[in-house]
Amino acid sequence: MAELVYPSIITLARGVFALQGLRFTVRGAEHVPRTGGAVMAVNHVGYMDFTYAGLAARPAGRLVRFMAKKEVFVHRVSGPLMRGMHHIPVDREAGAGSYRDAVEALRAGEIVGVFPEATISRSFELKDFKAGAVRMAAEAGVPVLPTVIWGSQRVWTKAHPKRLGRSKAAISITVGEPFPVDPAVDPVAETGRLRDRMEQLLREAQEAYPDRPASESDAWWQPTRLGGSAPTPEEALALDRQERRERIDAAKQKRDRRSQA
Repeated sequence: MAELVYPSIITLARGVFALQGLRFTVRGAEHVPRTGGAVMAVNHVGYMDFTYAGLAARPAGRLVRFMAKKEVFVHRVSGPLMRGMHHIPVDREAGAGSYRDAVEALRAGEIVGVFPEATISRSFELKDFKAGAVRMAAEAGVPVLPTVIWGSQRVWTKAHPKRLGRSKAAISITVGEPFPVDPAVDPVAETGRLRDRMEQLLREAQEAYPDRPASESDAWWQPTRLGGSAPTPEEALALDRQERRERIDAAKQKRDRRSQA
């Protein structure tokens, strides 16, 4: 697969990150295999997570093909870039096709990036995991790379203004040891085991994180467990459900207007 777009985008992105003053700490990069397929399972706290998490694979000379919602691929600006980097579009209404594409990429020796939580966590704690990452790893016969990111919520996340200027935020990325998946074991149980491992990695990353909220009003990016003012997991779940209802209602109203036109 000829790589024309991805390396150029990485170079450009690093320049932007430098202008923003972002301070990256990458731990566990030695766990990324230099050859062969793997599923990089990443927690999700901000909109820029996929642009940061892939940096952990660069010391191994690898590129990560992230699974992302199809809307990003049809956008007039991001679409050509996402397609040029060979990321994998996900149609939430027909996910079987994207699943097959991901398994095919894994079997071809690619690293595929997956967010098992499916959506950004408003509480900045781990949400429930979907079993897709474990299932595709088992089917392709590759390991999972448990990966956690912390600090990216300070740049851009749900329900908060973007801070794409010179924020000087610290962002940590940690890759755990490869997580082998036994295809004979219940994928739901294996997913629970993966989540437990990522929970441990996330807590270690939070403990080692160099920054603390500058004031009480700045504590929004800290989970309540650490004394911050982010929504609790229960409050975050209620907000997610409300957002889902509003999205469904909006889609229905749009269909009704089209049918009446």
